[in-house]
Amino acid sequence: MKFKIPDTPEELFRQGGKIPNMNKWVPTLFFFLILGFIAVTSFYSVEQDEVGVIRRFGKYYQTTQPGLHWKLPFNIDKLNKVKVKFVHKQEFGFRTLQPGIQTKYSGKSYDDEALMLTGDLNVLDVSWIVQFVVKDPVHLLFSVRNPGETVRDLSESTMRQVIGDHSVTEALTTQKNEISQQAKEKLQEALDSYKSGVQIVKLELQEVLPPKPVTKSFNEVNEAEQEREKVINESWEAYNKVIPKARGQAEKTIREAEGYAGARIEKARGDANKFIETWTAYKEAKDVTRRRLYLETLEDIIPRAGKIYVFEPGANAILPLLNLSEGGK
Repeated sequence: MKFKIPDTPEELFRQGGKIPNMNKWVPTLFFFLILGFIAVTSFYSVEQDEVGVIRRFGKYYQTTQPGLHWKLPFNIDKLNKVKVKFVHKQEFGFRTLQPGIQTKYSGKSYDDEALMLTGDLNVLDVSWIVQFVVKDPVHLLFSVRNPGETVRDLSESTMRQVIGDHSVTEALTTQKNEISQQAKEKLQEALDSYKSGVQIVKLELQEVLPPKPVTKSFNEVNEAEQEREKVINESWEAYNKVIPKARGQAEKTIREAEGYAGARIEKARGDANKFIETWTAYKEAKDVTRRRLYLETLEDIIPRAGKIYVFEPGANAILPLLNLSEGGK
């Protein structure tokens, strides 16, 4: 029989003024409450992009992977869920209000973290981003008090150190990638020394600009530097076109001269050998050699002599009998 608590004294009087004893239901109700509390505080689920870190009596006990798990109830085991696949991002020198195709940025000034001193005692306005993931959730929870602030403070300190090791020209123009890489390596070393459990994925300079009061002067200097580099590059281009050509021409002239010298030397040697052979033959047969030399000389001279006139010894006129004109045989 179900018992209903009377709403008015009249109903209580009609029931005889007696309330049934409910003490027999208390243990059952208490048992189900305890069972429900154990179920609620014992079973838990871990999402795909996170892990569960269990502390037993405040001390690290184990790390659980994604899925449904069980732990001791009554806060004997305490759970912390850590996202290990999520890429965290921190911005320095600017803040993004609304990302998208037309990203909106905060108009607030962040000079306290953006203004830095270079190695040649100039001031720059530097903005950069840092992206990181959790590589060791246990160290993240137990080695550092505030991981986000730790990463932020170390990032700013590291960037100031690296910028201070470079000149203003290097930071503005040629060394941006090197500065980003050096800052990333130094930041990772610092985080590892603190056992932060954080892995730097990306550190990238966004903008490196002169302070606003001197922006115009810096731009003029930068334009002059670019013009100087342009002139130097054009000069080197002209040099690379002319000098190799001149060197090739000089090498060609040298080789031709060496070839000509070799030919002249060989010809001189041949002429000398020929003279020696002729002299030797002349000594052995002077009349024959003299006549042969005479005839060979005439064979060489007559074709180039043009018109030829022959005089008879003792005659008073030119002999008309020989047609030795040019082209004649």
